[in-house]
Amino acid sequence: MQMHEISFSHATPIDGYGPGFFRVGGTVFQGPICVTETGVRSWGGLDDTQPLLDLLGEVDVIFLGTGTEIAHISATLRSTLEEAGIGVETMNSPAACRTFNVLLSEGRRVAVALLPV
Repeated sequence: MQMHEISFSHATPIDGYGPGFFRVGGTVFQGPICVTETGVRSWGGLDDTQPLLDLLGEVDVIFLGTGTEIAHISATLRSTLEEAGIGVETMNSPAACRTFNVLLSEGRRVAVALLPV
């Protein structure tokens, strides 16, 4: 197997996470966050849809990290995002961080909204 170094060009990847925090580009953020190619935004959790809707036109899909375990999101949240034209994929937060970083390195138009582990 050949390994390739990942390059993020102008984007900032998620460096790490732990109980209650995420580290993005070397800076620690407490609590839920939303990360795009352009940086970190505050997010109030699964009931806070406006920061996610504000990404319309900037991203094609949002990965929703639901904490330590994968959890279903409400049908209302899913339909609100999809009707606005934003795809949504739900997974646990560690998987969402990894998926976001890989697709970000490929230059894809993605965002991740994360609940802490």
